[in-house]
Amino acid sequence: MTRVIAIESRRGAEDPRAHALGEHVSRALGTPTSARSVRLFATTHQEVSDLELAAFAQGALADPLVDDVEVSALLSPLGAKSYVHLARLPGLTDDEARSAELSWALVRGEPATDGATFFAQELVVFDEALSPATLERLARDVLGNPNVHELSWGPLPFVPVAPKRVSLAAHARVLAVPLPDTDEALVALSKARSLGLSLVELSAIAAHLAEPEVARARAANGLPEAPTDCELEIFAQTWSEHCKHKEFGATIAIDDRERGEARTLRSLFKTCVAGPTREVCATLEARGQGFVVVVFDDNAGIVRVDETKNLTLKVETHNSPSALDPYGGAITGVLGCNRDAVGTGRGGGRLYFNTDVLCFGTPSYAEPLLPGQLHPARVFEGVVAGVRDGGNKSGVPTVNGALVFDDRYAGKPLVFCGSAALVPASVSVDGVSLPAWKKDVRVGDHIVTMGGRVGQDGIHGATFSSSELGEGQSRGVVQVGSPFTQKLVVDLLEEASALGLIAGVNDSGAGGLSSSAGELARLTGGARVDTSLVPLKYPGLRPWEIFVSESQERMTLAVRPEHLAPLLTLAAERGVEARAIGEFTATGQLEVVFGTVPVASLSLAFLHDGVPPLSLSAIVESPRSRPCQLHARSLGPLLLDVLASPNVCSREATVRAYDHEVKGKTVVKPHMGVAGHAPQDAAVLLVDHEGHEGVAVANGICPRYGDLDPYAMAQGAFDEAVRSLVSVGARLPGDARGPFEFFAGCDNFCVPDSVFHPETNPDGREKLGKLVRIAEGLAEMVRAFEVPLVSGKDSMKNDLRAGGRKISVPPTLLVTMVAKVRDVRRVVTSEWKRPGDVVFLVGETHDELGRSIALSVLRDEGGLAPRVRVPETRALYTLMTTAHERRLLASSHDLSDGGLAVALAECCIGAGLGARVHSGADTLPAFSALFSESHARFVVSVPAARADEASALFGDRASRLGEVGGDALEITWRGEHTLRLAVADLARAWQRGPQ
Repeated sequence: MTRVIAIESRRGAEDPRAHALGEHVSRALGTPTSARSVRLFATTHQEVSDLELAAFAQGALADPLVDDVEVSALLSPLGAKSYVHLARLPGLTDDEARSAELSWALVRGEPATDGATFFAQELVVFDEALSPATLERLARDVLGNPNVHELSWGPLPFVPVAPKRVSLAAHARVLAVPLPDTDEALVALSKARSLGLSLVELSAIAAHLAEPEVARARAANGLPEAPTDCELEIFAQTWSEHCKHKEFGATIAIDDRERGEARTLRSLFKTCVAGPTREVCATLEARGQGFVVVVFDDNAGIVRVDETKNLTLKVETHNSPSALDPYGGAITGVLGCNRDAVGTGRGGGRLYFNTDVLCFGTPSYAEPLLPGQLHPARVFEGVVAGVRDGGNKSGVPTVNGALVFDDRYAGKPLVFCGSAALVPASVSVDGVSLPAWKKDVRVGDHIVTMGGRVGQDGIHGATFSSSELGEGQSRGVVQVGSPFTQKLVVDLLEEASALGLIAGVNDSGAGGLSSSAGELARLTGGARVDTSLVPLKYPGLRPWEIFVSESQERMTLAVRPEHLAPLLTLAAERGVEARAIGEFTATGQLEVVFGTVPVASLSLAFLHDGVPPLSLSAIVESPRSRPCQLHARSLGPLLLDVLASPNVCSREATVRAYDHEVKGKTVVKPHMGVAGHAPQDAAVLLVDHEGHEGVAVANGICPRYGDLDPYAMAQGAFDEAVRSLVSVGARLPGDARGPFEFFAGCDNFCVPDSVFHPETNPDGREKLGKLVRIAEGLAEMVRAFEVPLVSGKDSMKNDLRAGGRKISVPPTLLVTMVAKVRDVRRVVTSEWKRPGDVVFLVGETHDELGRSIALSVLRDEGGLAPRVRVPETRALYTLMTTAHERRLLASSHDLSDGGLAVALAECCIGAGLGARVHSGADTLPAFSALFSESHARFVVSVPAARADEASALFGDRASRLGEVGGDALEITWRGEHTLRLAVADLARAWQRGPQ
């Protein structure tokens, strides 16, 4: 008999969760349906009575003011007739259950058990007797996910069943995997074992292992001539696109039809990202602005904040996992990026903030779903919940982000998770002050794994993320994050690093120990890992599974022999599992054993530098343009439709799910203004509570312009991030002074499969040509604005192929930027401040309506893509900086999606104040002037007494539009009354969203 603790909100009490659940189910079924959730904890504790379990639950698991608790082996909640039951699949992380186990041990004064004794579940019950088919649909497509949950459904009562555990045959067998002689068999082997290795790569591995010196060494170490299963998995992980970035490092033969020439580009990364950044760093260093500490050389980029602190920055994608399990993919994306931010150098520091930029298909997506495809609305809901819990449950504020909707993201969403940490500049090690940002791993240092245990979850995650999504993906790649475990790990890492106990750290993310230990091994020239010492979730894992599993919340440390005992003692005191599993060597080999059994021995030089280089071909086409139609539609109703469109409407319902104020440092929040509705250009946070210095963070992303001109799209994304920071008061390097006033970026490329294949990817050369132009546009902006890219990532296979169809994302570039703010008391927000202030448009508007929101509402694909006029833009930002320094600006809002009309509306909505706007000399018609999305523009308001001073400063780079006041937005253009809309109507459309 299996007993469960059932916790349900008391009938008659306010239950927001039940209300939201009922709405969710009703939307899915298309008819009003009541639903409520009962939290369950199945337990294996047979030695205690029902009364004891109920008392424990009331004190530790439930809220006695609003919850009812029942302990039973038969459940039939009052008034309900049918149910859906959700239980976590065996082996997946179960944070609620682990918290219950620790609470049980604490309440009873017993040591925490090593195995699972509680199992968290959910019972969703319905007052209606729903049919089996309806319940199955709700279970599989609405409430649960077969990749994550064990699902059941039916009429009540519900009879609990014994929780399932993972049961594997215990063995330490290592298999030799002979490499076939034929090309076809090699390709089949790679596919069968989910290696993701190409024919050329497998051939290179075979040739390397056949070298006489290598063969003799393998025989001496007790290894077979053929590679072992573990060695093939190590190659697959290390050489995966996710880890090695082969396409970004390829030699590309370019048929450039825009320039009318053939040319060759060697490595997009070196030519367009690293090269320009290193040039800029050298310029800044020579000018006394050497704020860059680490660039492209660790888990995160590092910039200087002051004499004692640095800031780490990292943005990662978790696209493929989020397509399979939206919640799990997003939360592990957040937590993994957190580990990168504190897992740099010697590790430690304190997490500062998170960012999230999310790209989905539209919630109203109406195409038939392909096999394995989740509806975009469901993906959206799950990803947002994962981002929420990743930050909220870890105590890290989520302060900046964006939502982008385009049905080309319906196959695979883009989930950009960003993190920053404030880390010490130096650390005392045995009385000697050393740079905290620099790893100091030595031969003889212990390899220590710390944090979560290893299971089969997450195996092949690196290769999975390196390929297009398809039908029947293995659920073994699914991971579920544990904010609870990670909080303990991150806090311990901070404490141990401050005590000088850690020489170097690496996150056990993609590829697990294969990646983290294998990368650290390069610092000494070798490593030896004993997989029999690795803590496991359950027995029976094969050695190769232990080595490449991506089970979450784990860090790999390098620890001096004399520091091992203090570290392990500290970890035990803090409730974190840590264990020494090997040592760093100078053998030139990555060696893996299971006790006395040899598992793998690979040359580090060949493993990390032996991957055959790629040679690709690309076609660069000329930018597209065609005239847009003359639209006679009234501009007032059009503005309301633009405000309600998916890519403009309020994000407040999503943003409010995130805690953006935890830690008490957030000065400029995602929404500000008198009622908290005004969207902001950037977030600003205090560095510490004792001073006034701050850090601003913003992002730029505009993929739709890439349909017309990918070069212009890249420059637009970069400019959007820059101008958002300039808008709040940050200063570009050319306008700043000293080594601590940083302004740095992070680039993230997400593109579809860009490798040409005549059958499976016939337009691959054109897609690669777009990537080339995106990278080249980015490179020009880095040099022109002197903003280094201190970190970044590329994700190359963002496609879904299923049911005979293929859905590919549009080529997408996200630019995230951070900048120092000298005094947070002087930052400027977007909303109007007072009636009578004078409104200016700063910057020039051009007839650039291509892929604008207004034309998309009108279903017009004409127009030119907005482009950045680099010298003029850079000079304009110096004028904006001067205006900030003179404290001229009462408000400032950058122009982006929807153009001037939307920016004016948002300023009005945020303040609850209208504005009277007019233009008598503008050469553009009202439609273009109001809805063009030209870059490098701001709407600012200035106190009336200083309006002439502002006019003198900006000269012909700004135009005086009108003044703040009234309860409506009134626009008169070239003497003609164009529109008048009440602020209440603007707010209603913007907050309502698409219908």
